[in-house]
Amino acid sequence: MIEFALLALPFFAIMTAILETSLVFMSGQILESAVQDASRMIRTGRAQQRKDTLASFRSNVCDRLYGLFSDCSGLHVRVSVVSNFQSATVEPPVDWTCKTDNCGWTRDENYAPGAGSNVVLVQVYYKYPVLLNLNFLGGGSFGLSNLNDGRRLLGAVTVFRNEPFT
Repeated sequence: MIEFALLALPFFAIMTAILETSLVFMSGQILESAVQDASRMIRTGRAQQRKDTLASFRSNVCDRLYGLFSDCSGLHVRVSVVSNFQSATVEPPVDWTCKTDNCGWTRDENYAPGAGSNVVLVQVYYKYPVLLNLNFLGGGSFGLSNLNDGRRLLGAVTVFRNEPFT
């Protein structure tokens, strides 16, 4: 019984860390896949034909997240036309130096899907809640959070040229 007491805490801590790491990376992959699938509607011109809005694009992404993201209104979406592939710069819309727990997005959302043959940059970000965020006696944290409020910024980005639709 003493051996179990000594080994139980490290064992369950390691198992919890493995499960949470798996969940965070799986959520990131599902976000990436959802953004790729939703962006296909823009690339083929179907979103422009249906006159989709930012809300409908967000809903399209959210429908493909399988319930892993608790608040789809927390998705930060930026869809913009860029002049060419080289000018597509990606910069997460967070202030990494912010020291408070309620830091907002640093850039506004945007939805401009462009016309046929335009190069489009799609960025979707989400502040994913992390359950296990350990701080060992003030000597630094051990966990997956990279934001000051204990969440992890997940992002999915794609750049493509729209098909030459009319």
